[in-house]
Amino acid sequence: MRAFKKHTGEVVPLDRANVDTDQIIPKQFLKRVERTGFGKYLFYNWRFDDQGELIPDFVLNREEYQAGSILLTRSNFGCGSSREHAPWSLHDYGFRALIAPSFADIFYNNCFKNGILPIRLPEETVDHLFERVVAGTTRTLTVDLETEQIHDDNGWVISFAVEPHRRHFLLEGLDDIAVTLLQEEKIRAYEKNLPPFYSIQTGTTV
Repeated sequence: MRAFKKHTGEVVPLDRANVDTDQIIPKQFLKRVERTGFGKYLFYNWRFDDQGELIPDFVLNREEYQAGSILLTRSNFGCGSSREHAPWSLHDYGFRALIAPSFADIFYNNCFKNGILPIRLPEETVDHLFERVVAGTTRTLTVDLETEQIHDDNGWVISFAVEPHRRHFLLEGLDDIAVTLLQEEKIRAYEKNLPPFYSIQTGTTV
């Protein structure tokens, strides 16, 4: 998994609350087994009309937000079903950090497992940041996970907090499999000490 230490990127203001995972990545696009290739379907029903044409006024389709990699949104982002495809699609599109007052629990957990940093800030802080972004005062943000601070180029700075174990795993680029493999020597040692067992299928002791 790609580690996250510090990221500077343009901010995309998605001014919607209770965005569920079916809106993030609609169910008809969940046939792929790889984690890649989902970015083009991100927010599909909001980005495209019934003829597959771009909807010009949707925020991701506006020219000033085309290169965005930090998503600013409202409370309860990622609610609904627990599909891991939602963070896959966000990451594949190019988002590295998400900022909101709150996230759905399973979605929040899945973000850390897929190299995305979800940041919870007080609602009034998010309101203020929306005002700055829409006014053009804040166009880019630098998110520093090592210092747990966010700042823009015009003097705005805010601190945030991430649970220590999640912070460590993301800083080191460790997903669940990688964390398990850190104990590989202990696992092999344990397996060597397992007693033999009789296989009914082969009629032999293994």
